[in-house]
Amino acid sequence: MHYGDMSRNICNMQKTLARHKKHNGDIFTPRRDVMSDFATVKHLEHFGYGFEDRPVGGSLLVKADCFEWLKRVPANSLHAIVTDPPYGVKEYDKDQLKKREDGRGGVWRIPPAFDGHQRSPLPRFTALDKKERQRIVEFFTEWGKLAVAALRPGAHLFLATNTFMSQLVYDALVEGGFEFRGEIIRLVQTLRGGDRPKNAEKEFPDVCSMPRGCFEPWGLFRKSLPTHMTVGECLRQFETGGLRRQPNGNPFKDVILSEKTPRRERQIANHPSLKPQSFLRQIVYVSLPLGKGILADPFMGSGSTVAAAEYVGLQCIGLERDERFFAMAEKGVPALARIAIDQTEKEEITEGQLDLLEDLPLNVDKSNSPPSSRIRFESHLP
Repeated sequence: MHYGDMSRNICNMQKTLARHKKHNGDIFTPRRDVMSDFATVKHLEHFGYGFEDRPVGGSLLVKADCFEWLKRVPANSLHAIVTDPPYGVKEYDKDQLKKREDGRGGVWRIPPAFDGHQRSPLPRFTALDKKERQRIVEFFTEWGKLAVAALRPGAHLFLATNTFMSQLVYDALVEGGFEFRGEIIRLVQTLRGGDRPKNAEKEFPDVCSMPRGCFEPWGLFRKSLPTHMTVGECLRQFETGGLRRQPNGNPFKDVILSEKTPRRERQIANHPSLKPQSFLRQIVYVSLPLGKGILADPFMGSGSTVAAAEYVGLQCIGLERDERFFAMAEKGVPALARIAIDQTEKEEITEGQLDLLEDLPLNVDKSNSPPSSRIRFESHLP
């Protein structure tokens, strides 16, 4: 499992934290409140804060380490954060990506082919030892403190995670100052898990080491409202506090039928953790309760969250420190934002989720499953 490589690389996380704390011993000093300055934001060029940046539509891409950028953001500036962090905080280090490309794995597990199909590499989250897991907790606690300071009161954080890491990361974010508000379940059939015991497949053919993954959890958090303030008062003063209802007027639900990222989207921006536009557009839409404000993705990758925001007419700031992914986002965001999801694809998403029921040892009548017409989100968007 390459524990030596993993131990060396995860030390980078500790160095990152030390680097951010070196000035005055604390990076979490109170910052100027600028809500009045940005009550109505038309342009985002002010949010580059000296880093290299690129405007894309109504959004802004910033090439920066998110810790450094968040330190410069005035308090109470952002209306929401939607992001997919690099769990392990090292699987996207240059040496680990090189091993992934070479098929040697490193922290990435290279699964065997399945029914003639080559399965995508997956990070080995279970390969982290106790000390490494503690460093992850420290990383997200410190990151959470910075994110809380940058967000307006009542602002929400949507954070992609996985079943291995969620309990660690959720506790760390609460320690950093967030309120835990629940979990969004992205229903998607994956090829993670379900394998027979390694090197003992023939000896134990009727055993799997862990269940096959059929969902992706997204943690939902909120910056606390001021004492005694109601959600209505928060919406009036800070434009935050709640979640936007769906375009048809129904409340946002915490279980979303989804799909594996389509090939045409990967051909545009082939980031290892690329999420489908059909899912992200729903998340960014509900993140700003009044349909306006500043959304941020501190771990932008190839820009899929920014693209989703562009599609639904919102402003987003995407941050990425890796030059290759930043360049990928510059080209990928406009192309991903132009993708239209037709009704046929929506039906395929629904029908694909019926596969989750195929192997149940129960007499399940799938004819009573929700019809594809239930997925109408895209047709209501502007």
